[in-house]
Amino acid sequence: MDLVIGRVAKTHGVRGELVVDVRTDDPGARFAVGTVLRGRAPKGGGEKNYTVTAARPHAGRLLLSLSGVGDRDAGDALRGVLFLIDADSVDSGDDPDEFYDHELIGLPVTTVDGVAVGPVSDVLHLPGGELLSVTGADGAEILIPFVTEIVPTVTREGIVIDPPDGLLDGADETD
Repeated sequence: MDLVIGRVAKTHGVRGELVVDVRTDDPGARFAVGTVLRGRAPKGGGEKNYTVTAARPHAGRLLLSLSGVGDRDAGDALRGVLFLIDADSVDSGDDPDEFYDHELIGLPVTTVDGVAVGPVSDVLHLPGGELLSVTGADGAEILIPFVTEIVPTVTREGIVIDPPDGLLDGADETD
């Protein structure tokens, strides 16, 4: 399984520098100068390796220069490229509050009252925070804010939620 560590959002300037949305806990190591990144083009495109020649933070994102990408046109051609690593190469470790997305996907979600909601199908990273996408009994997507007040318990065996009134309204809960 592949993990996304970054996505090319756009170019910055005229020399092909890329604005990257970082999706890793260690961008300093993952995007260090000299690192070879595995990039996958969007919509089923092919994969290609890129070597990092420079990296610097800028306005909450990462500006990245890659070998062979020397102008705006070359940078624009990489818009949407995902930088990937193999999931087997990372482990969230022993910290009980640290999980990678792939470790949460498939876990059963239940309420504090023991009512089954469904399995986690995805973890969405949005500007306002993270959401758990859970597949309800009827197949509908249920979006649950991934905050301690609503998701008090996360283990490798399952997730317990304490949903506020209305969060699960319209969701077909299972027994």
